[in-house]
Amino acid sequence: MTVVEAGEKSLHMTVLMTPDLANFSGAVHGGALLRQLDQVAYACASRYCKQYVVTLFIDQVHFRKPVAVGDLVTFKANVNFTGNTTLEVGIRTEAAQPTEQGTRHVMSCYFTMMAKDGQGNAAPVPPLQIANDVERRLFESGRRRREMRRENQEKNRALHVGGLDEVRGRR
Repeated sequence: MTVVEAGEKSLHMTVLMTPDLANFSGAVHGGALLRQLDQVAYACASRYCKQYVVTLFIDQVHFRKPVAVGDLVTFKANVNFTGNTTLEVGIRTEAAQPTEQGTRHVMSCYFTMMAKDGQGNAAPVPPLQIANDVERRLFESGRRRREMRRENQEKNRALHVGGLDEVRGRR
């Protein structure tokens, strides 16, 4: 087993929202924001565990307010929780017009990322070092979200016996 030292656990990234990201209403397309969020989660998680990671789950994506073309969008990512081979990255997203004061909270979500080794197998991640009460609360919240996700997976399995193959007449 390879022991990996933990890197930085927080990352801030700011991106200018350009017209090519707009939807039919003129706001930035939600899918474009999700793509950015995935890239931010990857950057934060891979820097923390110093290895390749893939997205496993996206939880609680909350589009709070629209993002306009021309906004500067800042993604504030933090490793909240680590398991054996996975880690949770929480991302708070804020937007601001470059010519105005203040920001507005436009999105929040949680990504669960899985570390991979050179052969594509799940790899261990460094344990999270808790430095203060805020980090302790974030860690505990991440642990609870993981439990809820596992419970929801079991409930979904019961609902989707056979899944799409059954609907399409395949077994």
